[in-house]
Amino acid sequence: MKNIILIPLFLVISIFAFAQTNADLVGQWYNAKDDIVVTLFEDREMVSGKVTWMKFPNDENGNTKNDLLNPDESLRNRSIIGALMMYDLTYIAGNIWDNGSLYIPKTGKIYSGMMRLKNEKTLNIRGYVGFSFFERYSSTWTRYLDEDLVSNPTRK
Repeated sequence: MKNIILIPLFLVISIFAFAQTNADLVGQWYNAKDDIVVTLFEDREMVSGKVTWMKFPNDENGNTKNDLLNPDESLRNRSIIGALMMYDLTYIAGNIWDNGSLYIPKTGKIYSGMMRLKNEKTLNIRGYVGFSFFERYSSTWTRYLDEDLVSNPTRK
């Protein structure tokens, strides 16, 4: 009788122990080149992200870099800093968020987006067209930690 009670109890505990939540993604992430920080935040039970820091925020003339390649012409005069780069990513299972959109300011392209949390400090980003195996964009991001400023003050 004791085993009948303990087995379901351990099953429930193990499900919650390994469950991921949007809170696991929320925070600041460096892109692969460490020249942009994207802040991920929870938005209506989904995850979105916006550019919050750039290593080189100005163009060669000293002007703020704008979103010149945005497919929406009305947004081409906005600064890239503050621009929404991903939105509507929904937790699927395990460590996967999918069914959202990913915008790449460098190319002006919008893809279906997927994220996989590899570990607490590493996030894999994939942009695709149609099905997820038709990958068009892939990047690995690193979580921004407060000690980054102490160990490498030029990084941010």
